[in-house]
Amino acid sequence: MSPVWSVGAGLLLLLLWVRHRGLEAVLVHHRWVFVCLFLLPLSILFDVYYQLRAWAVWRLHSAPRQHAQRVRHIQAQVREWKNEGSKRYMCTGRPGWLTVSLRVGKYKKIHKNIMINLMDVLEVDSERQVVRVEPLVTMGQLTAHLNPMGWTIPVVPELDDLTVGGLIMGTGIESSSHIYGLFQHTCVAYELVLADGSLVRCSPTENSDLFYAVPWSCGTLGFLVAAEIKMIPAKKYVKIHYEPVRGLQKICEKFTEESKKKENSFVEGLVYSLEEAVIMTGVLTDEAEQSKINRIGNYYKPWFFKHVEKYLKADRTGIEYIPSRHYYHRHTRSIFWELQDIIPFGNNPVFRYLFGWMVPPKISLLKLTQGEAIRKLYEQHHVVQDMLVPMKSLEKSIQTFHVDLNVYPLWLCPFILPNNPGMVHPKGDEAELYVDIGAYGEPKRKQFEARASMRQMEKFVRNVHGFQMLYADCYMTREEFWDMFDGSLYHKLREQMNCKDAFPEVYDKICKAARH
Repeated sequence: MSPVWSVGAGLLLLLLWVRHRGLEAVLVHHRWVFVCLFLLPLSILFDVYYQLRAWAVWRLHSAPRQHAQRVRHIQAQVREWKNEGSKRYMCTGRPGWLTVSLRVGKYKKIHKNIMINLMDVLEVDSERQVVRVEPLVTMGQLTAHLNPMGWTIPVVPELDDLTVGGLIMGTGIESSSHIYGLFQHTCVAYELVLADGSLVRCSPTENSDLFYAVPWSCGTLGFLVAAEIKMIPAKKYVKIHYEPVRGLQKICEKFTEESKKKENSFVEGLVYSLEEAVIMTGVLTDEAEQSKINRIGNYYKPWFFKHVEKYLKADRTGIEYIPSRHYYHRHTRSIFWELQDIIPFGNNPVFRYLFGWMVPPKISLLKLTQGEAIRKLYEQHHVVQDMLVPMKSLEKSIQTFHVDLNVYPLWLCPFILPNNPGMVHPKGDEAELYVDIGAYGEPKRKQFEARASMRQMEKFVRNVHGFQMLYADCYMTREEFWDMFDGSLYHKLREQMNCKDAFPEVYDKICKAARH
């Protein structure tokens, strides 16, 4: 039988099976079929297009020339909104499905959409050690651009498709954050188009109130059009040390101890059960033992969290040298561990060697094609949450996550939180060590109920003076929300800059209780 006939027969059998089971049942219970046949190839085309575009823009040096023109177009749209009578709130015109957040932004259908086509690296200033970028530049795009030039940024949030704008207006974190803080703390300036159509630059010394109020504001103070981010010299490898730890108290003690050591370039923990974890510490280096180099980012390699689990199962420590860019994006191929629920056999060696080069599917395409049935299923039987709590509350926090959710692995990522003005800062006057606890997957807690369980979690986080990342589903009331976050500077600026008629309040934009 010829290849064409074989493919045709296979497609015919697939269509007959889909018809027999029903399209919705296949999409819900066998989603891997649709993902493997359609979304993986489509994701490759998306990546190829954007990579070629970024290369061409940089080679032609067109981004800096076109940036001012694009910003003027944004300003013209805002002024047009004013001339129309400012009847509706404004929001970015980027489709909601293109965002990494699983939340469905229905507000885009009723608000005035301002088109912001800003996705380029504008300038690499080696003398100032600053890179200036547009808000839709992704982490994958930025590291691919900077690393060959010998630079990187201090905090590289994990997933390739995370954008600079999303990480500033929301937040971002990585295993270097115990030294540098959150992504916002590595930024030195922002440029925004305000509600009156004016363009303003802000920094710690220029329009400082606005500079500190922008992070976590979710685009409700103005439209971000550029950001300046610190750079640091890149090195070839991360020398990573894996250490299995058993016993919750020992896990917390070891993780806290390593997080306080500034000589560790990176600190990360993967908690596989209430009593089992692997604590990883890394150091940047240009030298490596050739026999211990692990190019974990290669498509045929095991998913990183599964690779780490081997050290736990073998109950042994280990040292490896991972190429820096592979390390920065080590959880990208498996979308942390979310992909195992979508493609259950995705880590199988046969699948990795034959089709791993197409992984992962774009999160935006997964979101676009999920349908109402899958969305509701995820909402009720799946959690994607990051809670930021003081390091001193780590043990109690893990116990709470276990009781309320029982989702494993848990991701532990430490960060220093400076006492800057804005929505998020420590309770005291000094910088404080915090930890991000990330829970992604299907809760194993019996009788899990999304709203009740998450409200219980949110209450715990408020009580320990922690914070919930705003990309995730939020069930708090308005009063509870502003009890968690400091809104004093934010509300002051919304009043001063006439934002109340131009943009919704951040609570109304992200919280389930307020969304229409």
